[in-house]
Order: sequence, then C-alpha cells, then structure tokens
Amino acid sequence: MMQTKSIFLTLSGRTNAGKSTLLNALVGEKIASVSSKPQTTRTRITGILTREETQFVFIDTPGLHRPKNKLSSHMLQTAENSAKDADAVLYVLDATKPLHAQDESMLRTITQQKHSCIIILNKIDLLQDKSALMPFMLRLENAYHPYAIIPVSAEQKDGLAEILSTAGELAQPSVHFFPDEKFTDQPEQVLAAEMIREKLLRLLNEEVPHGVAVTIETMKERQDKELLDIFAIIYCERESHKGIIIGKNGAMLKKISISARQELEKFFQIQVNLRCFVKVKEDWRNKESLIRSFGLSE
Repeated sequence: MMQTKSIFLTLSGRTNAGKSTLLNALVGEKIASVSSKPQTTRTRITGILTREETQFVFIDTPGLHRPKNKLSSHMLQTAENSAKDADAVLYVLDATKPLHAQDESMLRTITQQKHSCIIILNKIDLLQDKSALMPFMLRLENAYHPYAIIPVSAEQKDGLAEILSTAGELAQPSVHFFPDEKFTDQPEQVLAAEMIREKLLRLLNEEVPHGVAVTIETMKERQDKELLDIFAIIYCERESHKGIIIGKNGAMLKKISISARQELEKFFQIQVNLRCFVKVKEDWRNKESLIRSFGLSE
C-alpha cells in the first residue's frame, strides 16, 4: 500500500513579488486574484495539489507592507501567523528588485523560528542582466542558509517542477488532509467574489481599488436550465468612488460585470447570470465589524 505524505507550505514575501501568480501556477487553477496593484491578496488562501503519494498544501498570504488602516493590520497579522503554522516557507522575492529591509527582517524571523525556508527568486524572465543572479543567490545563501534557492518565472510557469521536487523532499508521512481531487478549501462564493474583485482592481483608477470589497449575497443554479444566478454587492468607501465604479450611464459597472461573468463561466463551466450592485460603507477598512462581516479577518 502506498505511504501517503503531506506538507503545508506558506507563500510569504512582499507585495507584488508574484505569490498569487505562483500559487495559481502550482495548483493549475486560478484561485487567487492577480493584479499589478499591490496588496491584491487580503486573506489566507489555501491551494491544494496532490501528486501521487504527496499532498502539497499551499497557503498564500497578504504581501508584507506598511499597514495604513485596520484592514491592512489584519492582513499583516495573517501573513506573519501563517508563516508560524507551516511545515516550510516558500519565501518569494522579485528577482528584478534589490532586497528590501522588510524581506531581510522576515527572512531572519523565519531562520530564528527554524522553519525550512525555500527562497523563490521570481520574475527571472524580466531580468535585464542574468549575470547578477548568481551573486544575489550567494548573498542569500550566506546570510540566511535556506533549504534551497530556486529561480523561477511564475508567469511563464518555469521552475515549478523544481519547487515541487524540492518541497516534496520535506514532506512527512501522514494522511492527506483534503480529498485528492480538491484544489482549494475556499467556498465557491469566496472564489466568485475574488474574481469580481480582481476585475475591479484591473479596471478602476488607482485611488479606488483597495477601498472595495465584494460579497456574494446569493449564488444558485436554476432547476429548469443550465444557468447559475449570482447576486453580488460591491462595497466602496465614498460616494465619489461609487460614481467611478458605476461610470457614466453605468458603463464601467457593465464592463466590470461582463469581464467577471466571462471568467466565472470559464471557471464554473456553466452559463452565468451576474448582477452587481454598488453600496457605500464609509471608511469600512477601519471598522472591525465590517472587516469581519466581509470575511477579511481571521
């Protein structure tokens, strides 16, 4: 009988290092929002990959950043707590940028906690000067003594096999904690809300996106036809932001809804009837009750 193994891996690193892109690439499904804007991931998102006897459980966390409100403080706490709970840490660095002081601090903490740390040097496809990679890797090796340093391009899906092979060496004999066919522990409503929020992040002006939250009020397949009805509410912090989200004659909200519906249909493999409404909750990112009601606190 095959001896099963499992390993829990936290993806940690600063905002925009590419953690969510890496998670989606490793799992083979889009379960985390991806955007060029920082702090896209707000909560702890679990991705699951079962390869033969080994089950990999990846925990994507909010990027490390300087908190500006209660929500971002929650996000930072989530990131730090997740690193403590894991069997190993995949610490993702943007290979095109110098090592930030916050990266250095977090890597020291991981070392002190005696976690196995695999440093992932992401975005190597964007490096202008590849010769700088080896000295950077040597510096990281000498300073933090990680289990491994793996250069990858999550966008190009380059280096994923080496991550899985290396992480698999750290897996311990155990039962599989999730059914082998599952790829996330996130409820379908949460995945749908994230897909809508990603479109907001991609399409809206700089000042709006991080002040929005999306909740799915109802999500139900019709009995008489192959159609999934989804009723979503987009919350923003100001009346002026509501106007931007809706746009002139509703043009922006229509654009967001069409783009989200297309992705929802691709993901759920069914025709979707998506209705989005916009509501204002003043300064919600600093209100604990609203942060909790939107599912953004642990």
